[in-house]
Amino acid sequence: MKNLVLSLILLGTAAAAPAVRAQGGATPPQQAPTVASVLNSIYGVVEQQVVSAAEAMPEDKYSFAPTNGEFKGVRTFAEEVKHIGFANHLFFGPLMGETFDPKNIQAEANGPAELKTKAEIIKYLKDSFALGHKAIATITVENEVTPLDKPALPFLNTRLAIANIATFHPMDHYGQMVEYLRMNGIVPPASRPRPPQQAQPPSSQPKPQQ
Repeated sequence: MKNLVLSLILLGTAAAAPAVRAQGGATPPQQAPTVASVLNSIYGVVEQQVVSAAEAMPEDKYSFAPTNGEFKGVRTFAEEVKHIGFANHLFFGPLMGETFDPKNIQAEANGPAELKTKAEIIKYLKDSFALGHKAIATITVENEVTPLDKPALPFLNTRLAIANIATFHPMDHYGQMVEYLRMNGIVPPASRPRPPQQAQPPSSQPKPQQ
C-alpha cells in the first residue's frame, strides 16, 4: 500500500512537471490532461501492481490455494489472475463491441478454463488490461456519464462507473495475490524496498570563473 501511494504521488508529480517546465520557458506547453488520460494513468498504476505480482509467482505455484484456515473453495492463484482478466473483459468489453450473457457470468468468472500455463494466463491478463486502456481512451467529458443502452450489469451503466469499478476491483484480488505470494516466501515486487538512488557523477561542464 505504501508503494502504491508513492506511485500515485510520483504520477502526480510527473503530470505537474510539464507545466512547471513550461512556466520556465524551457519546453513548450504540454497538452492539458483529459478525463481519459487521468483515468488511464491511474489504471496503469493498478496494472503494474497486478501484473508484477502475477509474474512473481513461480509457475509450479500457480495452482496454490491456502488450506490452513477457513479457505475452503477459494480460488487458486491462477484463478485469481484469470478472474481479474475476465472482469476486465466484462467491464470494458461492451464498450469495445464484446457481448456477455449475464446468465453465464458466474460460471465464467474464473476465466477461460483452457488457459493452463503461466505464460498463457499472464498474456490473457495483459491483453485484458490493454483492452481496458483502449476503452478508457474513448471516455470524454461529453460521454462519461451518458447512460449506456445495454450495460453488462446494472451498476455498469456509464463509462465513468465502469472505469472506476475496473480500477478498484483488481486491487481487491491483488490483496489475495499478495497473501498467496507471501505464504510461499515471496515478497510482492511492489512491496520490495526501492534501490537507493545513485549519486549523480560530477558535472563535466567547466565551472564559471569567479
